[in-house]
Amino acid sequence: MAQVAQSAPYFKAKAVVNGDIKEISLNDYKGKWLVFFFYPLDFTFVCPTEILAFNEQLDKFKALGAEVLGCSVDSEHTHRAWMNTAPKDGGIGKLQYPLLADITKDIARDYGVLLPAGIALRGLFLINPEGKIEYSVIHNLGVGRSVEETLRVLEGFQTVAKSGEVCPANWKKGATTMKATPEGVKGYLGGKH
Repeated sequence: MAQVAQSAPYFKAKAVVNGDIKEISLNDYKGKWLVFFFYPLDFTFVCPTEILAFNEQLDKFKALGAEVLGCSVDSEHTHRAWMNTAPKDGGIGKLQYPLLADITKDIARDYGVLLPAGIALRGLFLINPEGKIEYSVIHNLGVGRSVEETLRVLEGFQTVAKSGEVCPANWKKGATTMKATPEGVKGYLGGKH
């Protein structure tokens, strides 16, 4: 099962990419950051708001060297039908990132988000360029995720990887980081209080 600081579980499945059905795998994202998120089902309610929110912010993820990939237990044909439906009619229209089809439910199971009812919880995983999970958040179905928070956390982990320093609570890009030492925390907290 997926665990932070461990290698992301491998997957290979069909996806809808720019309207076409293609096979993609975790290996396709080696060397890049990957924002991999699960949502319950196509043609539902909160899901299209999240999917479209990620699509609207995709340029920000790409500027950070990250790719976005959505996944549900629906088939690639259902994904394509949903993409061929306009948002005003309950669809998601054209997406700039792929939707992965997990019809066997193996991927959701491997990532620890599969409910007994056979649908996925809202799970999100940040996978680093080496294929390790840096961050995961899993929550129940009724509340959509914050794309802005996902960007903030991605920038934080990239900052940690680059600087070797850590990001304190409520850190935002451009804010002060600190050394992960007793002196570092004293210096940081001393400047705040």
